[in-house]
Amino acid sequence: MLSGPGDELLLTVRVDPIRNPYGTYLDQLKVGDSRRKMGSALDRIARLIQGVKLGDATVSGADFPWHLLRYEHTSRIRARLVELELSLTYTNQHLAALRRVLQEAWRLELMTAEEYQRAADVRDVKGAREPAGAHVQPEVIGALFAACDDDPTLLGFRDGALLGALFSTGARREELAGATLAGYDGGARSLRIRGKGNKERVVYLTVEANRRMAAWLEVRGRAPGGLFAPLRRGGHIWMNGGRVRHMSGQAIRKMLNRRLRETGAKATPTPHDFRRTFIGELLDAGVDLATAQALVGHASPTTTARYDRRPHAKRREAVDRLTTPAAARLPR
Repeated sequence: MLSGPGDELLLTVRVDPIRNPYGTYLDQLKVGDSRRKMGSALDRIARLIQGVKLGDATVSGADFPWHLLRYEHTSRIRARLVELELSLTYTNQHLAALRRVLQEAWRLELMTAEEYQRAADVRDVKGAREPAGAHVQPEVIGALFAACDDDPTLLGFRDGALLGALFSTGARREELAGATLAGYDGGARSLRIRGKGNKERVVYLTVEANRRMAAWLEVRGRAPGGLFAPLRRGGHIWMNGGRVRHMSGQAIRKMLNRRLRETGAKATPTPHDFRRTFIGELLDAGVDLATAQALVGHASPTTTARYDRRPHAKRREAVDRLTTPAAARLPR
Protein backbone atom coordinates (compact mmCIF):
# COMPACT_ATOMS: atom_id res chain seq x y z
CA MET A 1 0.00 0.00 0.00
CA LEU A 2 1.17 3.54 -0.69
CA SER A 3 2.40 4.93 2.60
CA GLY A 4 1.11 8.26 3.78
CA PRO A 5 -1.14 9.93 6.35
CA GLY A 6 -4.76 8.88 6.05
CA ASP A 7 -4.11 6.24 3.40
CA GLU A 8 -5.91 3.59 5.45
CA LEU A 9 -9.16 5.46 4.74
CA LEU A 10 -8.88 4.42 1.09
CA LEU A 11 -9.49 0.80 2.08
CA THR A 12 -12.49 1.34 4.35
CA VAL A 13 -14.92 3.54 2.36
CA ARG A 14 -17.71 1.71 0.55
CA VAL A 15 -18.34 2.78 -3.04
CA ASP A 16 -21.81 3.79 -4.20
CA PRO A 17 -22.58 1.48 -7.17
CA ILE A 18 -24.79 4.17 -8.75
CA ARG A 19 -22.45 7.15 -8.44
CA ASN A 20 -19.31 5.22 -9.29
CA PRO A 21 -16.72 7.18 -11.34
CA TYR A 22 -15.05 3.94 -12.45
CA GLY A 23 -18.19 2.61 -14.13
CA THR A 24 -19.26 6.04 -15.38
CA TYR A 25 -15.93 6.55 -17.13
CA LEU A 26 -15.70 3.10 -18.70
CA ASP A 27 -19.32 3.27 -19.92
CA GLN A 28 -18.30 6.24 -22.09
CA LEU A 29 -15.67 4.20 -23.92
CA LYS A 30 -16.30 2.12 -26.99
CA VAL A 31 -16.80 -1.54 -26.18
CA GLY A 32 -13.61 -3.38 -27.06
CA ASP A 33 -9.94 -2.65 -26.63
CA SER A 34 -10.34 0.89 -25.27
CA ARG A 35 -12.67 -0.14 -22.47
CA ARG A 36 -10.61 -3.21 -21.66
CA LYS A 37 -7.28 -1.35 -21.63
CA MET A 38 -8.43 1.57 -19.51
CA GLY A 39 -10.34 -0.68 -17.13
CA SER A 40 -7.23 -2.83 -16.70
CA ALA A 41 -5.14 0.29 -16.09
CA LEU A 42 -7.46 1.47 -13.31
CA ASP A 43 -7.57 -2.02 -11.79
CA ARG A 44 -3.77 -2.06 -11.78
CA ILE A 45 -3.58 1.35 -10.10
CA ALA A 46 -6.05 0.22 -7.44
CA ARG A 47 -3.88 -2.83 -6.74
CA LEU A 48 -0.76 -0.67 -6.69
CA ILE A 49 -2.32 1.60 -4.07
CA GLN A 50 -3.50 -1.30 -1.92
CA GLY A 51 -0.19 -3.14 -2.06
CA VAL A 52 -1.45 -6.36 -3.63
CA LYS A 53 -0.01 -8.23 -6.59
CA LEU A 54 -0.65 -6.35 -9.84
CA GLY A 55 -2.16 -9.48 -11.36
CA ASP A 56 -4.57 -10.11 -8.47
CA ALA A 57 -7.94 -10.26 -10.28
CA THR A 58 -9.83 -10.22 -6.98
CA VAL A 59 -9.03 -6.50 -6.54
CA SER A 60 -10.84 -4.20 -8.96
CA GLY A 61 -10.96 -0.47 -9.49
CA ALA A 62 -14.75 -0.75 -9.38
CA ASP A 63 -14.58 -1.04 -5.60
CA PHE A 64 -12.03 1.71 -5.05
CA PRO A 65 -12.97 5.20 -3.70
CA TRP A 66 -11.29 7.27 -6.42
CA HIS A 67 -12.87 10.45 -5.09
CA LEU A 68 -10.69 10.26 -1.97
CA LEU A 69 -7.43 10.52 -3.91
CA ARG A 70 -5.47 13.73 -3.41
CA TYR A 71 -2.32 15.08 -5.01
CA GLU A 72 -0.07 13.32 -2.49
CA HIS A 73 -1.61 10.02 -3.66
CA THR A 74 -1.56 10.64 -7.40
CA SER A 75 2.02 11.94 -7.34
CA ARG A 76 3.10 8.75 -5.55
CA ILE A 77 1.11 6.65 -8.04
CA ARG A 78 3.05 8.31 -10.87
CA ALA A 79 6.35 7.62 -9.10
CA ARG A 80 5.46 3.96 -8.57
CA LEU A 81 4.45 3.53 -12.20
CA VAL A 82 7.82 4.96 -13.26
CA GLU A 83 9.57 2.51 -10.91
CA LEU A 84 7.84 -0.39 -12.67
CA GLU A 85 9.78 0.55 -15.83
CA LEU A 86 6.81 0.08 -18.13
CA SER A 87 6.88 1.53 -21.61
CA LEU A 88 6.23 5.26 -21.85
CA THR A 89 2.98 4.68 -23.75
CA TYR A 90 1.78 2.14 -21.21
CA THR A 91 2.71 4.35 -18.25
CA ASN A 92 0.98 7.40 -19.71
CA GLN A 93 -2.07 5.29 -20.56
CA HIS A 94 -2.41 4.58 -16.82
CA LEU A 95 -2.04 8.27 -15.96
CA ALA A 96 -4.66 9.22 -18.58
CA ALA A 97 -7.09 6.71 -17.08
CA LEU A 98 -6.37 8.09 -13.61
CA ARG A 99 -7.08 11.68 -14.68
CA ARG A 100 -10.30 10.68 -16.43
CA VAL A 101 -11.71 8.71 -13.50
CA LEU A 102 -10.97 11.69 -11.24
CA GLN A 103 -12.80 13.93 -13.70
CA GLU A 104 -15.85 11.69 -13.46
CA ALA A 105 -15.64 11.81 -9.66
CA TRP A 106 -15.83 15.62 -9.92
CA ARG A 107 -18.72 15.47 -12.39
CA LEU A 108 -20.58 13.18 -10.01
CA GLU A 109 -20.04 15.83 -7.30
CA LEU A 110 -17.92 13.48 -5.23
CA MET A 111 -14.99 15.93 -5.31
CA THR A 112 -14.78 19.69 -5.31
CA ALA A 113 -13.28 21.40 -8.35
CA GLU A 114 -10.16 22.26 -6.38
CA GLU A 115 -9.72 18.71 -5.08
CA TYR A 116 -10.09 17.34 -8.61
CA GLN A 117 -7.70 19.84 -10.21
CA ARG A 118 -5.00 19.25 -7.63
CA ALA A 119 -5.30 15.46 -7.72
CA ALA A 120 -5.34 15.34 -11.53
CA ASP A 121 -2.29 17.59 -11.83
CA VAL A 122 0.10 14.75 -12.64
CA ARG A 123 2.15 15.10 -15.80
CA ASP A 124 2.80 12.43 -18.38
CA VAL A 125 6.20 10.77 -18.26
CA LYS A 126 8.40 12.31 -20.93
CA GLY A 127 10.95 10.61 -23.09
CA ALA A 128 11.46 9.09 -26.50
CA ARG A 129 11.26 5.42 -27.43
CA GLU A 130 11.22 3.48 -30.64
CA PRO A 131 7.74 2.16 -31.45
CA ALA A 132 7.21 -1.32 -30.05
CA GLY A 133 6.98 -4.25 -32.42
CA ALA A 134 8.76 -5.32 -35.57
CA HIS A 135 8.55 -5.26 -39.35
CA VAL A 136 6.61 -8.24 -40.73
CA GLN A 137 8.78 -9.96 -43.32
CA PRO A 138 7.26 -10.69 -46.77
CA GLU A 139 7.88 -14.43 -46.43
CA VAL A 140 5.85 -14.51 -43.20
CA ILE A 141 2.96 -12.69 -44.85
CA GLY A 142 3.13 -15.06 -47.82
CA ALA A 143 3.08 -18.08 -45.51
CA LEU A 144 0.04 -16.71 -43.69
CA PHE A 145 -1.85 -16.30 -46.96
CA ALA A 146 -0.85 -19.85 -47.96
CA ALA A 147 -2.23 -21.20 -44.67
CA CYS A 148 -5.56 -19.53 -45.42
CA ASP A 149 -5.59 -20.78 -49.00
CA ASP A 150 -5.03 -24.35 -47.74
CA ASP A 151 -8.15 -24.02 -45.59
CA PRO A 152 -11.26 -24.62 -47.77
CA THR A 153 -13.72 -23.65 -45.03
CA LEU A 154 -15.41 -20.30 -44.39
CA LEU A 155 -12.64 -19.63 -41.90
CA GLY A 156 -10.02 -19.79 -44.63
CA PHE A 157 -11.84 -17.25 -46.79
CA ARG A 158 -12.49 -14.91 -43.86
CA ASP A 159 -8.96 -15.05 -42.46
CA GLY A 160 -7.45 -14.48 -45.91
CA ALA A 161 -9.60 -11.37 -46.35
CA LEU A 162 -8.73 -10.16 -42.85
CA LEU A 163 -4.99 -10.61 -43.37
CA GLY A 164 -5.26 -8.81 -46.70
CA ALA A 165 -6.97 -5.89 -44.97
CA LEU A 166 -4.38 -5.81 -42.18
CA PHE A 167 -1.54 -5.76 -44.70
CA SER A 168 -2.95 -3.24 -47.17
CA THR A 169 -4.73 -0.73 -44.91
CA GLY A 170 -2.61 -0.46 -41.77
CA ALA A 171 -5.85 -0.34 -39.78
CA ARG A 172 -5.94 -1.13 -36.10
CA ARG A 173 -7.49 -4.47 -35.21
CA GLU A 174 -10.41 -2.76 -33.44
CA GLU A 175 -11.06 -0.69 -36.56
CA LEU A 176 -11.31 -3.78 -38.73
CA ALA A 177 -13.42 -5.54 -36.12
CA GLY A 178 -15.89 -2.66 -36.31
CA ALA A 179 -15.96 -2.51 -40.13
CA THR A 180 -19.34 -3.08 -41.78
CA LEU A 181 -20.43 -4.47 -45.11
CA ALA A 182 -22.01 -1.09 -45.92
CA GLY A 183 -18.61 0.57 -45.51
CA TYR A 184 -16.96 -1.58 -48.19
CA ASP A 185 -16.86 -0.48 -51.84
CA GLY A 186 -15.41 -3.21 -54.03
CA GLY A 187 -15.28 -1.04 -57.15
CA ALA A 188 -13.23 1.64 -55.42
CA ARG A 189 -11.35 -0.97 -53.35
CA SER A 190 -12.15 1.18 -50.33
CA LEU A 191 -13.23 0.55 -46.77
CA ARG A 192 -14.76 3.12 -44.45
CA ILE A 193 -13.70 2.54 -40.86
CA ARG A 194 -14.09 4.34 -37.56
CA GLY A 195 -10.97 5.01 -35.53
CA LYS A 196 -10.00 6.66 -32.28
CA GLY A 197 -12.08 9.63 -31.21
CA ASN A 198 -14.99 8.24 -33.27
CA LYS A 199 -13.34 9.65 -36.41
CA GLU A 200 -14.16 8.04 -39.73
CA ARG A 201 -11.64 7.63 -42.52
CA VAL A 202 -11.43 5.73 -45.79
CA VAL A 203 -8.67 3.19 -46.37
CA TYR A 204 -7.87 1.24 -49.52
CA LEU A 205 -7.18 -2.38 -50.40
CA THR A 206 -4.54 -3.62 -52.81
CA VAL A 207 -5.82 -5.49 -55.86
CA GLU A 208 -4.89 -8.83 -54.27
CA ALA A 209 -6.48 -7.93 -50.93
CA ASN A 210 -9.62 -6.83 -52.77
CA ARG A 211 -9.73 -10.17 -54.58
CA ARG A 212 -9.60 -11.97 -51.25
CA MET A 213 -12.34 -9.70 -49.90
CA ALA A 214 -14.56 -10.51 -52.88
CA ALA A 215 -13.98 -14.26 -52.35
CA TRP A 216 -14.95 -13.91 -48.69
CA LEU A 217 -18.12 -11.98 -49.50
CA GLU A 218 -19.17 -14.69 -51.93
CA VAL A 219 -19.45 -17.10 -49.03
CA ARG A 220 -20.40 -14.58 -46.34
CA GLY A 221 -23.40 -13.28 -48.26
CA ARG A 222 -24.85 -9.78 -48.36
CA ALA A 223 -26.55 -9.67 -44.96
CA PRO A 224 -25.95 -6.32 -43.24
CA GLY A 225 -23.67 -6.01 -40.24
CA GLY A 226 -20.06 -6.85 -39.55
CA LEU A 227 -17.78 -7.21 -42.55
CA PHE A 228 -15.68 -9.86 -40.81
CA ALA A 229 -18.04 -12.29 -39.13
CA PRO A 230 -17.38 -14.49 -36.13
CA LEU A 231 -18.17 -18.13 -36.85
CA ARG A 232 -20.15 -20.51 -34.67
CA ARG A 233 -19.09 -24.05 -34.01
CA GLY A 234 -19.77 -25.97 -37.14
CA GLY A 235 -18.55 -23.09 -39.29
CA HIS A 236 -21.78 -21.09 -39.50
CA ILE A 237 -21.76 -17.30 -39.58
CA TRP A 238 -22.92 -15.80 -36.32
CA MET A 239 -26.08 -13.78 -36.91
CA ASN A 240 -28.20 -11.69 -34.57
CA GLY A 241 -31.62 -10.49 -35.70
CA GLY A 242 -30.81 -10.87 -39.37
CA ARG A 243 -27.51 -8.98 -39.03
CA VAL A 244 -24.00 -10.39 -39.04
CA ARG A 245 -22.26 -9.93 -35.73
CA HIS A 246 -18.85 -8.29 -35.44
CA MET A 247 -15.62 -9.98 -34.46
CA SER A 248 -13.73 -8.50 -31.52
CA GLY A 249 -10.24 -7.09 -31.69
CA GLN A 250 -9.09 -9.91 -29.44
CA ALA A 251 -10.56 -12.46 -31.85
CA ILE A 252 -8.47 -10.95 -34.66
CA ARG A 253 -5.35 -11.32 -32.52
CA LYS A 254 -6.23 -14.97 -31.82
CA MET A 255 -6.84 -15.58 -35.53
CA LEU A 256 -3.36 -14.28 -36.37
CA ASN A 257 -1.74 -16.39 -33.65
CA ARG A 258 -3.53 -19.50 -34.89
CA ARG A 259 -2.43 -18.96 -38.47
CA LEU A 260 1.15 -18.26 -37.37
CA ARG A 261 1.25 -21.61 -35.59
CA GLU A 262 0.06 -23.29 -38.77
CA THR A 263 2.92 -21.74 -40.76
CA GLY A 264 5.54 -22.80 -38.23
CA ALA A 265 7.01 -19.29 -38.39
CA LYS A 266 9.44 -18.37 -35.61
CA ALA A 267 8.34 -14.73 -35.83
CA THR A 268 5.26 -13.82 -33.82
CA PRO A 269 3.99 -10.52 -35.25
CA THR A 270 0.94 -8.83 -33.77
CA PRO A 271 -1.84 -7.08 -35.70
CA HIS A 272 -0.15 -3.78 -34.79
CA ASP A 273 3.05 -4.99 -36.44
CA PHE A 274 1.12 -5.06 -39.73
CA ARG A 275 0.29 -1.40 -39.10
CA ARG A 276 3.93 -0.61 -38.43
CA THR A 277 4.94 -2.48 -41.60
CA PHE A 278 2.30 -0.67 -43.67
CA ILE A 279 3.58 2.75 -42.60
CA GLY A 280 7.19 1.79 -43.19
CA GLU A 281 6.43 0.42 -46.65
CA LEU A 282 4.55 3.59 -47.62
CA LEU A 283 7.39 5.87 -46.56
CA ASP A 284 9.98 3.61 -48.20
CA ALA A 285 7.98 3.86 -51.42
CA GLY A 286 8.18 7.67 -51.32
CA VAL A 287 4.66 8.42 -50.11
CA ASP A 288 4.63 11.78 -48.35
CA LEU A 289 4.19 11.90 -44.59
CA ALA A 290 0.84 13.74 -44.71
CA THR A 291 -0.72 11.07 -46.92
CA ALA A 292 0.61 8.26 -44.73
CA GLN A 293 -0.73 10.06 -41.66
CA ALA A 294 -4.20 10.38 -43.21
CA LEU A 295 -4.30 6.72 -44.22
CA VAL A 296 -3.49 5.41 -40.74
CA GLY A 297 -5.52 7.99 -38.83
CA HIS A 298 -2.77 9.49 -36.67
CA ALA A 299 -3.66 12.79 -35.04
CA SER A 300 -0.11 14.07 -35.44
CA PRO A 301 2.48 13.58 -38.22
CA THR A 302 5.06 13.21 -35.45
CA THR A 303 3.50 9.88 -34.50
CA THR A 304 3.61 8.66 -38.10
CA ALA A 305 7.23 9.78 -38.48
CA ARG A 306 8.25 7.52 -35.60
CA TYR A 307 7.48 4.53 -37.84
CA ASP A 308 9.86 5.74 -40.57
CA ARG A 309 12.59 3.13 -41.14
CA ARG A 310 14.63 5.32 -43.50
CA PRO A 311 16.60 7.27 -40.87
CA HIS A 312 17.92 3.99 -39.46
CA ALA A 313 19.08 2.86 -42.90
CA LYS A 314 20.83 6.20 -43.46
CA ARG A 315 22.58 6.00 -40.10
CA ARG A 316 23.72 2.46 -40.82
CA GLU A 317 25.05 3.56 -44.21
CA ALA A 318 26.97 6.35 -42.51
CA VAL A 319 28.58 3.95 -40.05
CA ASP A 320 29.43 1.56 -42.91
CA ARG A 321 31.70 4.26 -44.37
CA LEU A 322 34.01 3.89 -41.40
CA THR A 323 36.93 1.49 -41.54
CA THR A 324 37.65 -0.42 -38.38
CA PRO A 325 41.44 -0.49 -37.81
CA ALA A 326 43.04 -3.90 -38.02
CA ALA A 327 44.33 -5.46 -34.84
CA ALA A 328 47.97 -4.55 -34.16
CA ARG A 329 50.18 -4.57 -31.10
CA LEU A 330 51.80 -1.32 -29.99
CA PRO A 331 55.62 -1.31 -29.77
CA ARG A 332 56.89 -1.78 -26.22
